Amino acid sequence: MVNRFERFSLLLFEILRYWHKLTAEEMKKYGLKGAHSIYLLTMLRYPDGITATQICECCVKDKADVSRMMTLLEKKGLVKKEGIHQNLYKGVFKLTEEGRKAALFVSQRASLAVDIAGKDLTDEQRKVLYEALEQIASNLRKLNKEGLPE
Repeated sequence: MVNRFERFSLLLFEILRYWHKLTAEEMKKYGLKGAHSIYLLTMLRYPDGITATQICECCVKDKADVSRMMTLLEKKGLVKKEGIHQNLYKGVFKLTEEGRKAALFVSQRASLAVDIAGKDLTDEQRKVLYEALEQIASNLRKLNKEGLPE
């Protein structure tokens, strides 16, 4: 019999595996990897721009990852930096028109994938699922900071 930890872990890994495969396939159109999708989707929510620090918080990524991603997205012409250019953490990043189109494309494709993946769930089940996932993430975040109790 599969215990709770094993079932929980395997289900999460399976969901992530297939989600990453889908996003990778969709991002090929822009010469990007699936990991770039979260950055585009986050930036789409901030049409007036977003700082690198805010991106770190929203995407739950470290400074090095954000720096690499923003540099690549700038080179691809999807993002532009406004403000002080000498320092990554001053000024804001904004989507270019091409970046906005890419982000809208990714958003539509992600919505379609989520709709199909959850097609057999009722609205109530979906609500409970997201609330439960948010609570699990919050609890794991706290455990990560504080460590497991003895």
